[in-house]
Amino acid sequence: MPYHWTDPDPDRRQLQLWPHNSLPPRGLAIFVLATFALLMVPLLSVLGSVLLWGLLPFILLAVGGVWYALGRSYRDRRILETLTLDETMARLTRRNPDGQELAWECNRYWATVEMHPHGGPVEHYVTLKGAGREVEIGAFLSEEEREALYLELLAAFRR
Repeated sequence: MPYHWTDPDPDRRQLQLWPHNSLPPRGLAIFVLATFALLMVPLLSVLGSVLLWGLLPFILLAVGGVWYALGRSYRDRRILETLTLDETMARLTRRNPDGQELAWECNRYWATVEMHPHGGPVEHYVTLKGAGREVEIGAFLSEEEREALYLELLAAFRR
C-alpha cells in the first residue's frame, strides 16, 4: 500500500501517504527506449533516401511526446501527506507537486474520522474533522486502500 505508519517515539505516531506509481523510473526509460526502437524499424526501408529526413522529425516528436507525458505524470503525482498524532494534537500536512504545503491541526480529543461512501469526489471519501474544518486524506488512494485507511485511522485516534 502506498502509505505506512512509523513510531518516531513512544508518544507519537506518524502516517505518510503518497500516490501509487505503477511504472518505476527505470521502467519509464526502458519504455521510451523501446518505443523509439519500434518506431525506427519502419525507417529501415527508407534508409539512405530523402524520405528518411521527412519522417524522422515526426518519429522524434512522437517519442518526445511520450517522454513528456510520462514525465508530467510523475511530476503531478509528487504528493506527500503526513499525519502526526501525539498525545494531545493531530496534525495533517500535505505537500503538493508545486511545493505548496497545506496544514491542518486539531486537538486530538475533538478530531473525528469520517467516511463518505457516496457524494464525495471519490467513492469512500475519508476526511478528518475538527477545529472548525474538514480536510480530506488519501483521496488519491484506491477505493480499497481508502477503506483500509479509514479503519486504521479509527483505531489510531482511539488510542
